Order: sequence, then C-alpha cells, then structure tokens
Amino acid sequence: VQLQACGGGLVQAGGSLRLSCAASGSIPKITAMGWYRQTPGKERALVASIVFGGSSIYADSVKGRFTISRDNAKNTVYLQMNSLKPKDTADYYCSADWMQITGGEEIFGKDWGQGTQVTVSS
Repeated sequence: VQLQACGGGLVQAGGSLRLSCAASGSIPKITAMGWYRQTPGKERALVASIVFGGSSIYADSVKGRFTISRDNAKNTVYLQMNSLKPKDTADYYCSADWMQITGGEEIFGKDWGQGTQVTVSS
C-alpha cells in the first residue's frame, strides 16, 4: 500500500490544520488507518486511529482537539487538528493496517506514508 500524506505546515498556537492521507496501489483489505507523530530523539507515538468499521481511538494529549475521519470509498484518512499547541510540533506519519488472503492464509501488514511536518509557533 502506498500512502501519500499532505497538509502539514506552520501555524500559530490556537490555530488549525487538516492532514490527509490517501492509499493507492495494490490495496488489500485495509482494516484501519491512523496517524502517528515523532519528534527528534523520541519514538513514534500514536495520535489517532480509526478502524473501517468506524470506531476510533485518540492519544490522551489530543482528545477533544483532534478528530480523525475516513472516506472508505477513497481509502483516505483525515486528521483535523484544532487548538494546536507548540507541543503538537512533530513529523506526522499516516499508517494503514491491512490484511489479505493468499493461498488460504491470512497475511497482515502495516505500511507507512512519508512524514508531513507540523510546526506550531507560540
């Protein structure tokens, strides 16, 4: 699965950004898509994830400010980020969890898009 993320940029504290990530290529069954973020010297951490049945989860630090949504027909996931804070500054990565059946065997995988940088100034 190829993932193309966009929407990052520079914004002042309190502002908003909307990230999007589209899946393309040979697409098996995508079961969930999500957003992670990473800052230098730290591990990549989950921001939000949504399964294609509709339920979603959020990191505690973004609850009430960020909203993840998806368009199943377009294999696209969005992350609406409101009330941004300087601590939200990071490289944001989208991911896709997928499964396919090959030779009667279920195969699971996870692919990553390139990062998109979000910078929130104080």
